[in-house]
Amino acid sequence: MTVKQNLARIQQEIDAACQRVGREKNSVKIIAVTKYVSDERAKEALEAGISHIGENRAEEGARKWHVLNGNGTWHFIGTLQSRKVKEMIEIFDYIHSLDRLSLAKEIQKRASKIVKCFIQVNVSGEDSKHGLQPSQLIEFVTALSQFSFIEVVGLMTMAPNEEDPEATRPNFRKLKDLQKEVQALKLPYAPCEELSMGMSNDFHIAIEEGATFVRIGTSLVGKEM
Repeated sequence: MTVKQNLARIQQEIDAACQRVGREKNSVKIIAVTKYVSDERAKEALEAGISHIGENRAEEGARKWHVLNGNGTWHFIGTLQSRKVKEMIEIFDYIHSLDRLSLAKEIQKRASKIVKCFIQVNVSGEDSKHGLQPSQLIEFVTALSQFSFIEVVGLMTMAPNEEDPEATRPNFRKLKDLQKEVQALKLPYAPCEELSMGMSNDFHIAIEEGATFVRIGTSLVGKEM
C-alpha cells in the first residue's frame, strides 16, 4: 500500500472518531512516525500531503531532516538527552519529551528562540515508560516559569500496548484531565492547548478523548528498516 492509500483510510477513521464525539475533523493532526522507514518512504509521506514528521532518534532524525531539506514540521518524540539539545532544537519544531528540569535548563541555555515543548507524563505508571508521574505535573509546570525560551504547548503520553485498544481509554482520559489542570493555572508560557497521544492501534480512542496530535507509524508508512 502506498502512503497516500494508507492516509486516506486513516483519515476516514479520524473523521469518524471526530464525528462520534462532535469534534471538527481538522482539529486532529497526524504525525507520520518515520523512524523505521527509508528516506524515500518519509519523502512519500510528505508528498502525500502529511506535513508533520516524527522521529525518536536524534542522529537518524537529524540525518533525515537534512536529506529532506527540512521540509515539513518536525517533531522529536523520543527521549532527549541533554547533550543532544543544541542540535535538536535547531532542527525540530516540537519536542514531545520534556520531563525533567535538567533538560529544561539545557534547552534554556542553548535556545535562541521559543522552543515548543510537550511535557511527557507517564500516566500508565509503567516502569518502561519515561515521563513525569501525574502527581508531579503541576509542580513541574510551575517551575518552568524561570525558562523564558520554553513554551508548554501541551502534554504527551504513551499508553500501554493493549490487545484491546479500548483498554487504553483511561490513560487518555487522565491526560485530558491533567491538561485541564494546567490550563486552569492560566500561565502565559503554558497554554497547553495540545494533546499528543494515540498511535497506530489506538488513535481513534485517543481522538475520542481529546487528542490533537496522533503519532502514527506502522499503519501509515509501514516498517522497512
